[in-house]
Amino acid sequence: MAVPATASERRAVKSPKGGLERRNRYGILFCLPFVLAFLVFNIYPVFRTFQMSFMNYKGFGKETFVWFDNYVRAFKDPLFRDAFGNTLKMWGVNIVLQLGLALLLTVIFNDIKYRMKGLGIFRALFYLPNLIACTSVAFLFKTLLDWRFGSINQILMTMGVISQPINWLTGEGMTAQLVVGVVGAWMWFGNSFIMLMAGVQGIDKSYFEAATIDGAGRWQIFSKITMPLLRPIMLYVAVTSLIGGLQLFDLPYLLSGTKGEPGRALYTSVFYIYTTAFTNHQMGYAAALAFVLFLIIAVFCGIAFKLMNQKED
Repeated sequence: MAVPATASERRAVKSPKGGLERRNRYGILFCLPFVLAFLVFNIYPVFRTFQMSFMNYKGFGKETFVWFDNYVRAFKDPLFRDAFGNTLKMWGVNIVLQLGLALLLTVIFNDIKYRMKGLGIFRALFYLPNLIACTSVAFLFKTLLDWRFGSINQILMTMGVISQPINWLTGEGMTAQLVVGVVGAWMWFGNSFIMLMAGVQGIDKSYFEAATIDGAGRWQIFSKITMPLLRPIMLYVAVTSLIGGLQLFDLPYLLSGTKGEPGRALYTSVFYIYTTAFTNHQMGYAAALAFVLFLIIAVFCGIAFKLMNQKED
């Protein structure tokens, strides 16, 4: 083995990764702005909210520790229970329509016997509502469903389906909750469809071909091959939908009255937290409600994972 002749060559042999380590240090410096912004705008607010949840605080003035009083009040609050029940109803309509329609379209577009063309175009069309701002979607449906001049009521009355206009967004009954669930499903089914399509396309096609050769029908192929292998993707779609659905705020807020004052049916959990914090100026109690909602979402997600794992076993 040849011995390095010069001092620089000897240093290069001793630290062959010196240049790479210097570049790594520069990379860390470039990452620092993001890390600092993440700590200031993401991590700190979480810890500050957790601290406020143990306080009697109006957002200004003196902070007084009340320890677990806010949490005890949250679990006894009938308005919060009603708001959470409303949220579950809207999410239930949403996930049934969203996942059901996405599954139906996935089966149609992946049928090995009747392969449909133009999948890329349909993907773009189905995903398009997801790209539209929620404000625009709410304004569109608020105009269509207006009980006096809305197109939906006019069409239904012309067809003789109804005899008088329906106040779809009255906010006092199941009709408003159904509207929010349907609009949410229309906005998000394209995203679920793309996820499920990606999952199906990742399945080895030899399974489908072998099943077809053996005489299996479309329902047998779907129930025995597609569904079991799609379970992880479906779990992801269901859990992300659950997390987003239980934090529903924008659609009910925008579809409610002109001043953002919903009826009882459109009062969601996050809407109640928002009103408690910024209308009633009970920041400490609102912070406790936020963490209670976080715990509820965590429990629901844990149950979903447990159920899916049991089915896999």
